[in-house]
Amino acid sequence: MARAVVTVPAQAKRGEIVEIKTLAQHAMETGFRRTQTGDLIPRDIIRRFTCTYNGVEVYRADLQPAIAANPLIAFTTVATESGTLSFHWAGDNGYTVTEIAPIRVE
Repeated sequence: MARAVVTVPAQAKRGEIVEIKTLAQHAMETGFRRTQTGDLIPRDIIRRFTCTYNGVEVYRADLQPAIAANPLIAFTTVATESGTLSFHWAGDNGYTVTEIAPIRVE
């Protein structure tokens, strides 16, 4: 089962830059390796990560086969208003994970 962990400050001051960290659990496969019999192992990676803040996209990353398994993604955004951060990972073979985290802005 796919799992993800997000770290978001519970509260922030309006205009403050906040750091957000995410970690998605995924056994990545580049698509370049071969089995012992020489057959190519099919690619299985997370292809895209997006984060929205109250429905507005604030971060997006398109990932490539060189990305590590269980990728840690850290970025910053400006705390503008209280609401919800929504995180979505999408990949090969129907892989999708969505996590939601609240933030209170004072």
